[in-house]
Amino acid sequence: MVRRHVVLFATAVLVAVALGPLPARATGSVLLPDLRQAPVGCSGGYSGDLSRCVDWDVCPVADPAAPNGECVRKGSIGAVRLRFTTSADNIGDGPLLIHGSRGHTGQPRMSARQAFQSAVDDSIPMSYEQSQRPVPATLYYEPAVTHEHWHLLGFEHFQLRTPSGDTVVADRKNGFCLGDRYVTPDDVASRPADAGSPQGRLSAFLRKNRCGHHEPEALSVVQGISAGYGDDYPFTVDFQWLDISKVPSGVYDVVNIVNGDRSLLEKSYANNASSMAISIRWPGHATSPPATITQLPEVQLIRNCPGTDRCAQLGH
Repeated sequence: MVRRHVVLFATAVLVAVALGPLPARATGSVLLPDLRQAPVGCSGGYSGDLSRCVDWDVCPVADPAAPNGECVRKGSIGAVRLRFTTSADNIGDGPLLIHGSRGHTGQPRMSARQAFQSAVDDSIPMSYEQSQRPVPATLYYEPAVTHEHWHLLGFEHFQLRTPSGDTVVADRKNGFCLGDRYVTPDDVASRPADAGSPQGRLSAFLRKNRCGHHEPEALSVVQGISAGYGDDYPFTVDFQWLDISKVPSGVYDVVNIVNGDRSLLEKSYANNASSMAISIRWPGHATSPPATITQLPEVQLIRNCPGTDRCAQLGH
């Protein structure tokens, strides 16, 4: 029990420093989440086996404006996309919980607050008003037929970078609907939670959470990831790609970062990035892509690098 008391004391100090005085209803220690970015292509989170992180491909599409688009096997190639699954695990002591709210339906976006579970009585704020910490992120309703729910903006970002760290291509992904989509392979102390406990009730809700699906008139919405769970976005989902149509031949890093601006309070930010080193080679030993693409570039995986935003440079 000594170790737990030390952890709770350190957590309380961290929260006090990061947040300043908490409201009276939130005094005492809280249990912080810890978001871990799984390596690129890891469906269902990171198990420790990189050979399972294979959910990525190269997809030629006819319409470069399509958010996803069917991969074409013949005919005109309008764009070449590197698609990949991304996953974020919560390996912390408490849930990541975001409450969104707006005053009336005329406001296009909801403001957001982060709620923290109490380490004293295990209670979890289940309303925007009870949530302890305002965050700069907002939520908006995505009307596209494959979504039709409320998105939290800026939760994850991915980029194609040179080995020196320069961004070549940035993502077009803009929002996320967070929930408990899988159990992490880690032995997280707070999981599995008893079904009748605050953690258990929250997880039961988040496992089915669809972020206000078909509710554009909603005034509030909840989303998040319980401790011991994760949320993944398959490579077939809209905007789970980087456009490599104009990328010269060479070696690059595919970098994926969760909570990159650190606006969400966590126990640790040291595990928020992962990267994958790849080689892109256009046909005929061309250094640059052709004006009209008729053949795909060869894209090869060099290595996958958990826990760092630099991967290609490790081979130097």
